[in-house]
Amino acid sequence: MNISTEMIKELREQCGAGIMECRNALREVEGDIAKALQILKEKGLLKAEKKAERATAQGLIEAYIHTGGRIGAMVEVNCETDFVARTDEFKELAHNLAMQVAALAPQFIAKEEIPEGADIEPQAACLLLQPYIRDPSQTVRDVIIETIAKVGENIKVSRFARFELSN
Repeated sequence: MNISTEMIKELREQCGAGIMECRNALREVEGDIAKALQILKEKGLLKAEKKAERATAQGLIEAYIHTGGRIGAMVEVNCETDFVARTDEFKELAHNLAMQVAALAPQFIAKEEIPEGADIEPQAACLLLQPYIRDPSQTVRDVIIETIAKVGENIKVSRFARFELSN
């Protein structure tokens, strides 16, 4: 089957993968964009798993103050190099994570941080397990994995803080 540049462009806009990755995925599924997108997501997950043990010594701290100035959040997001920390994809992820913290007030980064025997709902209390505010069909972890696949480096949320004025 002939894979058009329009098909490749459409797939790239949806997933952010490279041109050749998109072309190969489309060839594999004979032009079915939905199936190609699924293949690329699976490959992104595998890439993220391979990078999970890499050190994340660079990154940035992002702050978000909600309209009205009564709620704010700060998030430290780390990656492997300062080059990636300066990319638009990484900056956007950090900003969206700060908004996530301000909006849904997580208590922990991951499920492993919840104290043993605590009566806490992990999906609500853990940042990585929360539904992503910009796309509730995904979790925050899914969004981070997608960004890892796009930038090619490990990404971790190291810490966050949320502030709210009391009445």
